[in-house]
Amino acid sequence: MRTRNISVMLVDDHAVVREGYHRLLEKHEGITVVAEAADAGGAYQAYKSNNPDVVVMDVSLPGRGGIDAIRQIRQWDPTARLLVFTMHLSATFALQAFRAGAKGFVTKSSPPELLVSAVCDVAAGRVAICPEISDAIARSRLQDDASVIDTLSPREFEILRMLLDGRSSEEIAAAFNLSPKTVSNYHYAIKSKLGVSSDVELVLFGLRSSLITLVEERKHQTISDGPNNSRVKS
Repeated sequence: MRTRNISVMLVDDHAVVREGYHRLLEKHEGITVVAEAADAGGAYQAYKSNNPDVVVMDVSLPGRGGIDAIRQIRQWDPTARLLVFTMHLSATFALQAFRAGAKGFVTKSSPPELLVSAVCDVAAGRVAICPEISDAIARSRLQDDASVIDTLSPREFEILRMLLDGRSSEEIAAAFNLSPKTVSNYHYAIKSKLGVSSDVELVLFGLRSSLITLVEERKHQTISDGPNNSRVKS
């Protein structure tokens, strides 16, 4: 029996998904969902208002992504315990999430009970990683592209994802409360770190490193954008 209740905040841009794992978690004695948010800004404000024991956060959020939200929450509260719960199977996302301050990473294809145990582990101060991500991280150590991406900061990584998503400098600037000039500087620095000289090469890098996938594009398009949006989703 747990000695204390674990308060949880859920962050996911799909209300149906949040409702599903809200019910899953609260079926277990000792876990209570105290707040929800649909984007990075809402997550930051909800965390400050509710101070949950564990934040369960997707990394694919509108505007600023979940990795930057993790960074922002951890800057405000260095003791924050955040667990990533996402569809991404990539070691790159996991490593960037841990660099930003996450304490766990579980994929949405994992068994439901694994999410519950991961919440308990993170609440207790332990690191939680699902087996498929643990394997992916081990394999990634053998790939040159993975080590190059590791040179990006969490914010650079999120800006890279938005660039690959076809976002303009103005859109990215608005999401991060930056000037378009600062975003342009980030854009240049990202290309330099990745060793690419053009946006075409940047897209090819995104495809090669699985930051852009056609399967995920179709899934995202069906869920969020309807049939007429042709943007590539990362």
